[in-house]
Amino acid sequence: METAFAAFADRIRAAGLGPVVIENFRHAYAQLSSAASGHMAEAEIAPVAVLPTLADLADDHDYGVTVAGRAAVLRLNGGLGTSMGLDRAKSLLVAHDGMRFLDVHLAQQRAFAAQMGVEAPLLFLNSFTTDADTRAVLAASGATPRIVLQNKIPKVLEATLAPAVWPQAPDLAWCPPGHGEVYTVLYAAGVLDELLAAGIDILLIANGDNLGATLDPALIGYMARTDIPFLMEVAERTANDTKGGHLARRRADDRLVLREVAQCPADDLAAFQDIARHRYFNTNNLWVNLRTLKTTLDAHDGVLKLPTIRNRKTLDPRDPGSPAVIQLESAMGAAIEIFAGAEAVCVGRARFAPVKVCADLLILRSDRYHFDELMGLRPHPDATPVCVVTLDQAFYKKVGDFDQRFADGAPSLRDCTALSVTGDVRFGTAISCSGSVQIINAEASQHTLAAGTKLADQILVVTAH
Repeated sequence: METAFAAFADRIRAAGLGPVVIENFRHAYAQLSSAASGHMAEAEIAPVAVLPTLADLADDHDYGVTVAGRAAVLRLNGGLGTSMGLDRAKSLLVAHDGMRFLDVHLAQQRAFAAQMGVEAPLLFLNSFTTDADTRAVLAASGATPRIVLQNKIPKVLEATLAPAVWPQAPDLAWCPPGHGEVYTVLYAAGVLDELLAAGIDILLIANGDNLGATLDPALIGYMARTDIPFLMEVAERTANDTKGGHLARRRADDRLVLREVAQCPADDLAAFQDIARHRYFNTNNLWVNLRTLKTTLDAHDGVLKLPTIRNRKTLDPRDPGSPAVIQLESAMGAAIEIFAGAEAVCVGRARFAPVKVCADLLILRSDRYHFDELMGLRPHPDATPVCVVTLDQAFYKKVGDFDQRFADGAPSLRDCTALSVTGDVRFGTAISCSGSVQIINAEASQHTLAAGTKLADQILVVTAH
């Protein structure tokens, strides 16, 4: 293994990356090279039956206000949103009420300071593809959050387990190591020491596209009072969550673990997708005790030894004929198994509003959401419990096409349970949908819904006259 790994170490070193990156990649490559499958079999885990809820922690709210100065928040900001047709940081998209995701993060920091009387540091974990755009926007706004830069690692040729090479586009031979690297990056960059020196020992880590994840006084208070090492926010799975990772308990040591679909043997897939058996999914809102994290990383030379996820792709994602490669990644939620005494709390969907496709963005921009006093984006209390939006991928998959068809704003969806759009439809201003609405444009040309159109429990079919 060492002989094969030497080529990877040389490449990482030549790219100017530090020894901690090499040691982390050594751990991942060793798992790939071994006979281990990387799977977590159903027989090895037990379902998690019941968890405390956020409401159960209400008594910790007041204490959390008194210790609010011990908290900080880090946003994952490495994604380009390529599945939505983006070639820049997803955080630069407009999210709600004309504000970009990045603007909301900054507004949340200001709101927390105003409410608590202390300023919680805001950090961003950028990737090498999002760093320049993000820094430019922040500089223009005058904001100065702490930025840490994610590393890059070589892709591995699946046929030979050697480093991938692609001379016509050398950058494609590299990939990000997954957001599980966040702990090592904070450690190696000295940020962990900086925070602890400033009296910060509670860190909320959350996805940049989830504006429901905010610094909550009850959760801060609970972390401070119990001194637990790690707390994962989870929500109950629905039929729409069968592909995402779920929480379980490892039978060997009774520790909580996170199992991703890539770690599930094919024979166990039915059990993986059984939402009655495995009830909880990871929202990727994670609370970390930084003192414990520091001690753990000190003891292991900066390597947390998270489970490795083998992400199989083609070297050039746009060229299915390019060589097959393996991207060695880790999930930051997997750290729950590293810390004895780690816990999970069920927070429901109010703190979970990610944007993965344009339909998610439409819901977020609509009147189904509103800002709370800490600028968290929350479901409106008067909105229907569920609204399923399905948009024709031929016209709404890419953000540019989507924005052209909703240039006058999102329709009202507060009273909507389902919206389905087939064909090319442009929405005028002040459109409202209630109940279940289907819009079908059978014409070849784009159809525009007139301003002020109200649709309620109906199927609207547009045909050539």
